[in-house]
Amino acid sequence: MSVIAHQVALIAQRSLVRTARQPGVWIPPLTFPLILMAVNSNGLKAATHLPGFPTNSFLAFFVPFSFMQGALFASAIAGTDLARDVDTGFLNRLALTPVRGAALLIGQVGGAVGLGTIQAVVYLAVALLAGVHIVAGIGGAVLILLLAILVATGFGTLGLWIALRTGSGEGVQSTFPLLFFLLLISSMNLPRNLIEVNWFRDLATINPVSYMIEAMRSLVISGWDTQALVLGFGFALALIGISLLLSARQLKVRMSRT
Repeated sequence: MSVIAHQVALIAQRSLVRTARQPGVWIPPLTFPLILMAVNSNGLKAATHLPGFPTNSFLAFFVPFSFMQGALFASAIAGTDLARDVDTGFLNRLALTPVRGAALLIGQVGGAVGLGTIQAVVYLAVALLAGVHIVAGIGGAVLILLLAILVATGFGTLGLWIALRTGSGEGVQSTFPLLFFLLLISSMNLPRNLIEVNWFRDLATINPVSYMIEAMRSLVISGWDTQALVLGFGFALALIGISLLLSARQLKVRMSRT
């Protein structure tokens, strides 16, 4: 286990350093979600007047969107970096070393997870400075950060699978609009019980992203909601597990071709 941990640490360090050296990679994920949060919280604040809307602050309602959008960027970052390693032959060279496949996958997502952690802290700090009150208190704030990091890890590992599947940075980037579409058909703008269009409400209900958003949102506007938290953390962990399994299988396929 110590050997695997050492390999993970080395690959994760490489991933973190590579991400930090590319301002064009980490600046947009830090700023763009904040801009959207500011614009939408003002443009859609009239929604708080709807009967049954859970809070009088649309900013508090909309804050989880920033965490989710940051997680989507994690998918693109992790996937693009691995696709670059595939394209340059670095992955093939690693296949000739004692590096374990699990260590490669876990370490490779290190840059995305590191950036996701920084993003989560920044988003939460900006929300608090803007006047958002977290009903669940300090413990709730910590849990929001933990869930945000797990979601970033999940989408980061999903990006690894896409990279191994396509072997192309362009292929990874082309999936970003599709992943963003998952946000659009979720409960990010309205609670599901207030969505009047039946087909949209049904899609939001079967969309796992809705439950990740609602878990964070519950801590902000309603407090400790056990069901929402179990569903949110459950889907985040399931995303990590399924994505790692798919990535491990695809890695074996790609390594067998070398």
